[in-house]
Order: sequence, then C-alpha cells, then structure tokens
Amino acid sequence: MKIITRIFPLFFLLLFACKGKKQKADFILRNGKVYTADASFDVLESFAVKDGKIIAVGTNESIGAMFESDSILDAKGKTVLPGLIDAHCHFVGYSLGLQQCDLVGTTSFDDVIKRVQDFAKTNKNEWIIGRGWDQNDWAVKEFPDRKMLDSLFPHTPVLLKRVDGHAALVNGEALRRANITDSTGVEGGEIIREIAGVQKSGRHTTVIVYGAPTGILIDNAVNLVEKVIPPANETQMRDALLQGQENCFADGLTTLDDAGLMKWQIDIIDQLQKKGELKMRIYAMLSDSLPNYEHYLSFGPYKTDYLDVRAFKFYADGALGSRGACLLKPYTDKPGWQGFLLNSPAHFATRMKKALDAGFQVCTHCIGDSANRFILHLYDSLLPDSARRWRIEHAQVVSKEDVPLFAHRLIIPSVQPTHATSDMYWAGKRLGDDRMKTAYAYNDLLSSAGILALGTDFPVENINPMYTFYAAVSRMDLQHFPQGGFQPENALSRRNTLLGMTAWAAWANFEEREKGSIGAGKFADFVILDNDPMTCAVEEIPLIHVLDTYVGGKKVFERK
Repeated sequence: MKIITRIFPLFFLLLFACKGKKQKADFILRNGKVYTADASFDVLESFAVKDGKIIAVGTNESIGAMFESDSILDAKGKTVLPGLIDAHCHFVGYSLGLQQCDLVGTTSFDDVIKRVQDFAKTNKNEWIIGRGWDQNDWAVKEFPDRKMLDSLFPHTPVLLKRVDGHAALVNGEALRRANITDSTGVEGGEIIREIAGVQKSGRHTTVIVYGAPTGILIDNAVNLVEKVIPPANETQMRDALLQGQENCFADGLTTLDDAGLMKWQIDIIDQLQKKGELKMRIYAMLSDSLPNYEHYLSFGPYKTDYLDVRAFKFYADGALGSRGACLLKPYTDKPGWQGFLLNSPAHFATRMKKALDAGFQVCTHCIGDSANRFILHLYDSLLPDSARRWRIEHAQVVSKEDVPLFAHRLIIPSVQPTHATSDMYWAGKRLGDDRMKTAYAYNDLLSSAGILALGTDFPVENINPMYTFYAAVSRMDLQHFPQGGFQPENALSRRNTLLGMTAWAAWANFEEREKGSIGAGKFADFVILDNDPMTCAVEEIPLIHVLDTYVGGKKVFERK
C-alpha cells in the first residue's frame, strides 16, 4: 500500500520549519506498519504521543523532522492497529465467570456433571454457579434435567447457565429458594415441566398434564433464580474485573461495550478507573431496570475518559439455541412454536421513549426475524431523525424485506461474526433452508446500514478479536470448516472487518473523535501484532498474537 504523510495542519509545518525547533514528545513510535483506520485508510510508519494522545502521524522522516523524544518505540516493521473495540460483550459477567465453574466445551451432560463436582471441591461460595454448556454440542441434543444435580447437591443451590445465558439448569434447592413451584408462571420466559400424564378430553382430544419443573428455565424464568443469589461484593468485583481486564489487554482490547449493567456495578467500575486500577475503557449500556431509570433519567448520560454511560440495553427476545428467539413463522424443529418477546410492546415503547427524551442511545437485543421487525418498526416510530445512532444488537435473523429498514433511520447493526460459525452446524434445523439464507447476513446488513459494529458477545464466544476477524472474512470455524465458508456471500472484506472493530465501533459509541483510529488528537490506544491480519494467509489470522497493548500512551500488556 502507498505510504503517505498525515500530520498536523499546514501552519504547524510552517511554524516548525521557520523555527527549526522540534517539539518534545513523550515517545515516538517508528518503523511500524501503522493501519490508521481513518477515513482514507492510510498505512503509515510513525506517530508521536504526548499526554496520552497522538499528536501527529506520518512517515519516519516527517515525524523525525518535527518531533524529538527520549523514548523511541521501534516497532521493527510489525503491524500496528488502533486499540481494538469489542462492540458487544459482557465484561462484568465474563470477569465474575472466571471465578465460577467453566462449562464451555463440554461434550455431554456427564461432562457437565464431572466439572461441577470438581468445582464444588474448592468452591467457597454459598451457590454453585457455572456457565457454558450447549446441548447442541452433545450426542444427545436435548435439554438435561435436574435429577442428577438433586442427588449430588440436595442442599446446595446450583445454577448452570447455557452458553448464551438465555437458558439455565437449576437444581431443586435453587427452585425452592426462588419459590418456583409446580404452578409458578412467568411472562417472557418459560419454566420447562415434566409430563405427568395424558388425559382424554372428549372423544378425539387428549390433554398433556404437566407436573414439576425439570430444572430448565428459559429467558425471564432464569431471572427468578438469579435475583435470589447474593450479588458480588466490592472486593469480589474488584478482583474479578482486574483479572478480566488482564485477559482482554492480552488480546488487544482497549474499549469494551458492556451490554447490560446496573448502576451499582457502574459505580464500582468508575471508582476503580479513577484509582487507576481499572485501565480498560468501558462503554456501558444500562440494563432495562427501574433503579437505572430512577437515577439516569434524572441525571442524564455520564462521561469520563474511561467510562461512557449513554445507552440503555433492551432484550426483545431470547436466543435461537434455546428456542427463545421470536420468529415470524414456527421453528422448523418445533412445529407450532415461534418463541416470544420478553416484554409487552407497550413496555418497549414507553421505556425507549423515556430513554430518547433523556438523551440516551437505545441498543436492543434482537435474534429472531419477528423481534427484528418489531423493533425496527418501533425505532422508526419513535425516532425524530436519523442522528440518534440507535442499534440492533445481533440482528441475527432478519427477513429480506426488513433489511432496508436499517437504512431508513441509520440503525446500526451490531453483530458478532463468531456467532455464525458457532451456530452454523445446527441453526438450519431451527430455521429451515429458506430462512437460513437471511440469517447471519452481515454483508447484506452492511450494504443497507453502511456501517457495522463488530464484537464477540463474550463470554458467549471467545474474547479473542482475531477469532472475530477470521470468522468475519472466512466464515469458517477454527478447523477451517466448511471449505469455502458458510454462506460466503456474507463474508466481510478485511478492510471492513478492521473498521468494524475500530472506527465504526467507535462511531456506534459516539466516540469517533477520541478513539477508533490512529490520528492527531485521538487517545494513544494501539496494539502491536506479530503478524498482519490484512495481508497474511487467512488461516493464519486466528494464530496472530498481540505483542504489546497501549492505553492512553501507557503499556498495559507486553507478551513475554
């Protein structure tokens, strides 16, 4: 690519030329292959940093002629990218999960049980909590029940979340503490129950009689148990967040969009950031919860250099894997079942309007084509113009006729490329061939919206952004399956993928003036890689390692 110079405005050049005096920088990066991810998508060599911000970008010669420093960072020809932004994740949940039972990659329910038993030997908390199982990865692809957990842990409450967080298996003690009985109902969720028998009703009609809960809870039913679990205290939160931050910096992440937080969690984050302990930048989406409305609708958005609280996060529906996604037509593998919305239409309309009036962005989780259609039309009815940057999180199954709706109010699709390569093995069974053609259609969404914000949804997926990059451009899993890619017409170009993880993600957060690209005036958030994802063989992308991560001009990670 052509190397060009982009530095301060011309009068600065003239000023330095006339005075013959170099400006002092805190440090200068030289000899890099610097992808600026700016509007011109320039590839440069050098930049100067002062007071945590980039003050100029250009060639080795141009920066060397203008600036001097006692600290020179020689990139040795390595690839330098803007600090990577995960546009949709659950950082607090991931961090707390590091202290819980890891069920990711379990190959059977027996495997789940073994991991829980091993975890219980060292667990010091009142509850046994785990996450990560996926029945679609097992030979028997059915939901388990609580019988084994009841026999092993008759007096210890157990909550084991499915990988997507939209379903959970609990034991009898957890049901008892949550006061879930044979007759408990829930709106926007489901309590799966045992079939107790079949009764005849008339000559040709039979009625299935349901009995006790099996232990499987879907969507809002999970909340019935979660709300009785003691929350983490400040010390537990601090330890968890600092451990989670360390892992994220090691993968080159410098800003995280945490999709659903409570005020008390945000307060702890803010305190840790102000103490200089938590150096990760957080774009916080507020949970659709009364305590958040009571404070933030009165006080409005909150912004520091490290924390940005200016969005509300809604859940329109559940997940495809647990059949909680709301579809226009029934599931192919469950006739008569279309999923459900998690709240009433009036709930969404009323609370989104309040968020709009208070100056907040709205970000809504939409998986099924019915949920996407409903929210897109609701956005259109609420938004007075196209400048509000409201987002659809996931936009996973969107009917062909609804894709153009993203363009009308410039709605941002915030998508997670690894979802496509994780779900491709079984999603067709849920949706059928015709509906699958409009699922995970990232290139189609980009063509409509003109922008994509890319993330992982971790801990649902791995935190590594190079996996995101690889899945986006190849549409293959880490074993390079399927050959040629899954629905390859919706693969993204490498350029658009990088923009989706940097400049476009920053724009989706209203933060394009301070991050997302390497340019004068931007935070000196950047990463140095051991290979170039823009030019290397596609199969090498997931093997790329971060060598160094910088936030605000300070090194926060170095690979040993």
